[in-house]
Order: sequence, then C-alpha cells, then structure tokens
Amino acid sequence: MGTGTKGKSKTPPKKKIPERKCTGCGEKRIKFDLYRIVRSPDGTVSLDTTGKKSGRGAYICKNVSCLKKARKAQRLERNLECEIPDSVYDTLEEELAEHEQ
Repeated sequence: MGTGTKGKSKTPPKKKIPERKCTGCGEKRIKFDLYRIVRSPDGTVSLDTTGKKSGRGAYICKNVSCLKKARKAQRLERNLECEIPDSVYDTLEEELAEHEQ
C-alpha cells in the first residue's frame, strides 16, 4: 500500500488576497490599497489607516474624490449604520488629503 500522497501536489496553496469594494467609486480593489473608515463600539467615526481598529468598517480609495462621492450619496451612513456629522466628514477629508501627499 502507498503512503497516501497519490494525486496531491507538493506546491503550497496560494494565499487569497482580500479584496474590498470602495464605497465612493464602487471599484473592487486589494484591501491594502484602501483606507478603512470605522465606527467604533462607542459610536465615534474615524479613519483607520491600519485596518485593525475594532468596529464596523467601510472602505474607501486613497483619494478625496471617492470620499466626496460617498458623502454625496450618503453611502457611509448606510454602510456604518449611523448618522455622520459634517465635522467628521471634514476631518476625514483633511486626513485623506494629508495621506495623499
């Protein structure tokens, strides 16, 4: 009897690259090419550049125009299931503009 390796390849399986959809433009991109906007358990909304903060998240491209599109269509409110004040949007725009440079 054999060792049971019949038909199995010796190459390791390829890792799946996580993809997410931008809430602004709707394009699917690699997760690491997007910023995560997160609503933490206490209800605050902030930009999560590490992608590791706890809470409900929505993804956005690394440019201000996608944030403006998402803001106009209120997509972040729907994805994060909360009201987002204008001051938070302004702060997010400033942070995105800072990271673009």
